[in-house]
Amino acid sequence: MFFKKKKKNADISGVVKLKPLKYPPKILIGWAEAISGNTDLRDWFLASEQYTELGMAVHAIMLKDDARDWLLQNGYAHLMAMINGVEGNQEALHWLEKNKFHVLKHVALAADGNEDSLKWLTDNNHREFALISQRIKAVKDEIEDDHNDVHKFGRD
Repeated sequence: MFFKKKKKNADISGVVKLKPLKYPPKILIGWAEAISGNTDLRDWFLASEQYTELGMAVHAIMLKDDARDWLLQNGYAHLMAMINGVEGNQEALHWLEKNKFHVLKHVALAADGNEDSLKWLTDNNHREFALISQRIKAVKDEIEDDHNDVHKFGRD
């Protein structure tokens, strides 16, 4: 399975101070739209000084290694752990739990198809994050389908 491939794990959480993830609901909804393919919003996030990490996370979800490295090097290892969790990385999910990033852990699990985590997000008033998890799931499923389609080999 494409998403389950092993990558070297870089635990830099002790080296780079994690930055807070506090966003107004409309920014989270915009992020969900960017994840779904709204390139204007993605580019707006990337160009902004306040939300660059959200644009980089969109690229990281799309398997761009330079964006993944940027997240780790710039204080967003928790976002990268969420993305790794979506891809089935159990160590990343454990790290999120251990470091009390419960919402991100449930986003990762819900984006990987866990209905209990999706329910947890909605029941705990994290509806924007539930939306984000479903947008990530759709993108992840599309990437997976493309990689399993013999007619699309070699196009990335």
